[in-house]
Amino acid sequence: MPLTQEQKKQFKSIGHHLKPVLIVADNGVTEGVLAELERALNDHELIKIQVRVAERDDRLAVIDELCKASKAELAQIIGKMALLYRKNPKANRNLSNISRYQG
Repeated sequence: MPLTQEQKKQFKSIGHHLKPVLIVADNGVTEGVLAELERALNDHELIKIQVRVAERDDRLAVIDELCKASKAELAQIIGKMALLYRKNPKANRNLSNISRYQG
C-alpha cells in the first residue's frame, strides 16, 4: 500500500535524525546487502540507506531494486540517501524507529 503524504511527512521528520544502517557501493545489490536490508527493515521498520553510486540514474535504479526486493515503500530520496519503510506487524517497540520516535 503506497504511503500517504501525511505518512511521508511524518517519516521524513523521523528519518532526519537517523544514521544510515546500510551502505550500497559499487558492488551493487548483493545477497549480503539484501540480507542486511531484510534484517534492518524487520528490526527498525524505517531505515536510512546510503547509495554510493556516482551516476544519478544508476543510484535511482539501485534504490528501486532495493524497494522491489524488500517490498518496502520509498519515503524520501535526498542525494545519495534514501528512506525506506516496511511495516512489521510484530515490531519490537525498543528497536522500531517508528515506535521510538512517536512516543
